[in-house]
Amino acid sequence: MTESRIVSLIASATEIVCALGMQNHLVGRSHECDFPAAVKTLPQCTSPKFNIEGTSYEIDQRVKAVLQEALSVYRVDAEQLEQLQPTHIITQSQCEVCAVSLQDVERAVCQFTSSQPRIVSLEPNALADIWQDIQRVAAALDIAERGHALNETLQRRMQAIRAKARALDHKPRVALIEWIEPLMAAGNWMPELVEMAGGENLFGTAGQHSPWMNWQELVASLPDIIIVTPCGFDIARTLEEMPLLSQQAEWSALKAVQEGQVFVADGNQYFNRPGPRVVESLEILAELFHPQTFQFGHEGTGWMNYREP
Repeated sequence: MTESRIVSLIASATEIVCALGMQNHLVGRSHECDFPAAVKTLPQCTSPKFNIEGTSYEIDQRVKAVLQEALSVYRVDAEQLEQLQPTHIITQSQCEVCAVSLQDVERAVCQFTSSQPRIVSLEPNALADIWQDIQRVAAALDIAERGHALNETLQRRMQAIRAKARALDHKPRVALIEWIEPLMAAGNWMPELVEMAGGENLFGTAGQHSPWMNWQELVASLPDIIIVTPCGFDIARTLEEMPLLSQQAEWSALKAVQEGQVFVADGNQYFNRPGPRVVESLEILAELFHPQTFQFGHEGTGWMNYREP
């Protein structure tokens, strides 16, 4: 039997592979794969076609400009893949903006002359899909039993939080913001996590892509808690963008602002990654919604309270 040589082209898939105990079989990664830290030493097989620096508005415009030409926003290095001789390549078909697409990988694989890797495509639209994707990766690597065990462990941790939150009377109204300019609410698996953590989700529908929204919709929703967690941004970068919200005329009148219930979270490491750390994402939400009941120690690394400078 040929030993597995895995190239993961999604950060969440890299985490899945490692959680399944197959980190030593990883031979290549995407430019966004950075956890566990040791994977950053692996050869990089992708790169963005646009400048990822700048404001959320500038990035949004660059992405839209590329997509208008029916082009992918990422490049796959076919020569690098050929050198790595992978037996498995893990990609996704859920979002052409978030990670390398299945079409990109198939195009690159067509250029191979000596390698015929198995392409494993993930599509995490809802929480149940994350468990299916973990099992899909495990099955492709002939370690299905590890997939079942990992899913059982992760789900057990999440159900314990859900049961504890369900017993609480207060359910804060939560606005979860996934992009700042233009405004976008969090969708896919995030509405499910909000409910599991004991909150009432105001925007976005479970299992559906993140929806665009406008400022007046946010104001009219009267959120008790606002969480800003832009896709691909860490806390520091999100803080740089927060004046786009805090300088709005109605900002200071919002209940969440007046009561100090505005938070910035690391979307890049947690909320935007449909992998094993979905559990930590739930823990963060539980801490924010019910701090007297849940303390997991994520403050300062996973989230922080936002106060205007």
